[in-house]
Amino acid sequence: MTDPIHRPCRYLPIVEPGMTHKALTSLPKNSPHFYFKALQYGHYLWQHGHAGRAMLALTRALYADLPPHAPILKHWPLPYAALRWIAAYHSSDNFPGNPRVSFQHQATRLRGKREALRRARAWAVLALIREVRPSLPVDLKNPVVEPPSEQIHELLMIHGNPGEAALWERVLKS
Repeated sequence: MTDPIHRPCRYLPIVEPGMTHKALTSLPKNSPHFYFKALQYGHYLWQHGHAGRAMLALTRALYADLPPHAPILKHWPLPYAALRWIAAYHSSDNFPGNPRVSFQHQATRLRGKREALRRARAWAVLALIREVRPSLPVDLKNPVVEPPSEQIHELLMIHGNPGEAALWERVLKS
C-alpha cells in the first residue's frame, strides 16, 4: 500500500514531473491556466510530502480571480474537497504551518481586492479543517470567534460563485 502522504488526490489534476513554483510565476492570476497550474502544483507538492506547501498552492487557486462561470470550474471545482482531503490524509497533526491558524489569519486579516470573497472562502476552509482535524490548536494570541457553518454558508451565498455554498456544504458533509 502506498504511504498516504504520497497517495494521489482524486480531486486534483495529474501532475507534471519536476514542477516548481515557477509553474505559477509567469501566469496572470486571473487566468484559467493559473488556476489549473496552482491545482496541479499543489498536487505535486502533496505527492512529494509537502502538505503545508500543497495547501498554500491550493489556496492560490482558491483565491484566483476567475469569472464565476469560468469553464474550468466545471471540470475542476474550487479546491475545497482537495484541501479537506489533504488535511484529513496528512499523517499527523504536525503540519509545517498550522493550517487552522493560517486560515484563521486569512479570514480575519485579508485586505484589498475581493476581500469579502477571500475571507468567506478562508472561513469555509477553516471549517473543513476544523471538521477533520479538531485537535489542531487555534491561535491563542489572537483569539477569534469562528463562525458557525450556517454563517459561512450565508457568506458564500452572498460573496461566492453561483453554487459555491452548495459545493462547500457537500464537501463539509462528506
